[in-house]
Amino acid sequence: MQNKPEILAPAGDKNAFLAAIAAGADAVYLGLKHFSARMAADNFSSTELSKMVELAHKEDRKVYVAMNTLVKPGDPDSAARLIGRLQRDVGPGALIVQDLGMVEVAKQVGFKGELHLSTLANVTHPAAFKVAQELGVDRIILPRELNIDEVRQCSDACPEDMTLEMFVHGALCYCVSGRCYWSSYMGGKSGLRGRCVQPCRRVYQQKARKGRFFSCQDLSLDVLAKTLLPIENLKSWKIEGRKKGPHYVYYVTTAYKLLRDNPDDPKARKQAEQILEQALGRPSTHSTFLPQKRRSPVNPAEQTSSGRLVGKITVEPPAKAKKGERTYPKYFFKPRFELLKSDFLRIGYEDEQWHFTDRVPHPVPKNGTFVLRAPAGKRPKSGTPVFLIDRREHEMIKILKEWDGKLSRCKGKKSEAIEASLTYPAQGKRPRAVTILMRDHLPHGKQGKAGKFTDTANGIWLGERSLKTVGRTLFGRMSWWLPPVIWPNEENKWRSMIKQALRQGARHFVLGSPWQATFFEDARNIDLIAGPFCNPSNPAAIAALKKMGFKGAIISPELSQEDIMELPKQSCLPLGIVLYGYWPMGISRFPLEGVKPNEPFYSPKGECFWLRRYGQNSWIYPGWPMDIEKNKQQLLQAGYTMFVKLMEKPPAAVPEAKRTSPFNWDLTLL
Repeated sequence: MQNKPEILAPAGDKNAFLAAIAAGADAVYLGLKHFSARMAADNFSSTELSKMVELAHKEDRKVYVAMNTLVKPGDPDSAARLIGRLQRDVGPGALIVQDLGMVEVAKQVGFKGELHLSTLANVTHPAAFKVAQELGVDRIILPRELNIDEVRQCSDACPEDMTLEMFVHGALCYCVSGRCYWSSYMGGKSGLRGRCVQPCRRVYQQKARKGRFFSCQDLSLDVLAKTLLPIENLKSWKIEGRKKGPHYVYYVTTAYKLLRDNPDDPKARKQAEQILEQALGRPSTHSTFLPQKRRSPVNPAEQTSSGRLVGKITVEPPAKAKKGERTYPKYFFKPRFELLKSDFLRIGYEDEQWHFTDRVPHPVPKNGTFVLRAPAGKRPKSGTPVFLIDRREHEMIKILKEWDGKLSRCKGKKSEAIEASLTYPAQGKRPRAVTILMRDHLPHGKQGKAGKFTDTANGIWLGERSLKTVGRTLFGRMSWWLPPVIWPNEENKWRSMIKQALRQGARHFVLGSPWQATFFEDARNIDLIAGPFCNPSNPAAIAALKKMGFKGAIISPELSQEDIMELPKQSCLPLGIVLYGYWPMGISRFPLEGVKPNEPFYSPKGECFWLRRYGQNSWIYPGWPMDIEKNKQQLLQAGYTMFVKLMEKPPAAVPEAKRTSPFNWDLTLL
């Protein structure tokens, strides 16, 4: 008998939740008003949620609550109270988290449901699963970049009593989840906090080439989902879309239920494909799912707006005005298919600032005339596309009313405040302050022989090149950095390189994710530091890192001044911070399309960027470095003891930077 994974549907509001249940979803994931990585969705209060969970349980379905944001220093106590209320009054089947602090908080308040690690937690290789399970994690949500062979590899390595989940449909981010700082670096709207403004969707230019180099099509495994059924430990097919309406949720859930339950029925497969075409998503792709047909999800020459193209605008010039009168142009289009009352339209593309939306007030037949009500200041040109982005078919409205009636009969529980207190290990003795000069290769002469963590030490990326070029006498005097992402097909290589570094005397390692601790299980007398890509940002996360064997942490560079200055008072580990350097806005595994490495490219506002290839990944950089070095004395007084300078130089073709950025130092990270 084949494995039968659950169909896990998204819900950003009540109608989307009801649509998911009506379509037969086995489980629904949704967010609260706080700690959700989709803050643009309506989300729910815990009182609303208690009724929905009651209905779901009556129908033998599950509800998972996403609390998958980066957690700031002042957040763990309020998170503890909220999780305590969920446990007492709601009883969801699981929490979905990205921050280690949330795992620690949930355990301390006695949450009895499962803990699922979001893709934002960046568990990207199989050996990491054991470390996550030891922390109390029950399920890993796999990265979207994995191919079918790597998913099988992950399943084969999955520990007993742990399950896997993967996305089968929905929006793709160009950058690896949990490794994108683009929106944050460009203005403090953090994707890790659920407030991404999607700068990757914009048009960029490199020399004479213009295009949406980083704007992805939607993932749609559609008929390929059949190949997932034999994978034993893959227990959940996840649909992305907590900002989508009930039409999308109902259609996509229905389609994947058909594909799962009728894998060998060609009629069912065809029906599912037709349903997905009506779901109002973006143009779709299988992306890199098939290793022999690895495709970029990006087509720079085409638009990637969501919705179904319904027509293009015609502008009729204003009639000649009589004296004292004003006349206006007429904006209309002839729909390519029937429009229903309450259909929701978007005029223009999502990445164009002037785009606007409009509701259809009454049915319009195919090839009829729909006159737009253009808001003040919104003047579309002839040929501007119009997209149907959500609709309310008569049958859909009827279904939602029926299920809303069932929901209204659920009593739920009125959620009231709860007390919760957290405890953390005591602070140890602070070590002497050290500055780490992080390099891609060692310089010649005295600079290449910095002392053994006295005042200044050299840091270097661990790799085949550095293992060969660094003299053995220097291994114990250096800080060895692991990359932010390790993929399944790289795991054995990294295990081997780490063993070689240890044999040659390396003792100080900065890890790119906490899960890389699995490579050091048998090592003795070493210092493991959680690097800045681990996104340490709160005392609960740092307490979890200490339990995992870390001796220190370099905090997330996203934090604001207030958060940065507060964290050492609460931390049980010595802390470090990135003072200066070119911080990558994002890291991507997808193949490049249209943009070349080591050459500058520019945003619509003329901002300069560049990228480099490192192994399987592209690192995307701003053309100006971050710099908070002037605050070093203030940071020393606050208790920081490790200061990192990223010494990487831009390619020769990139113009010299005319400014620096304090990142979010002067902002409030929402």
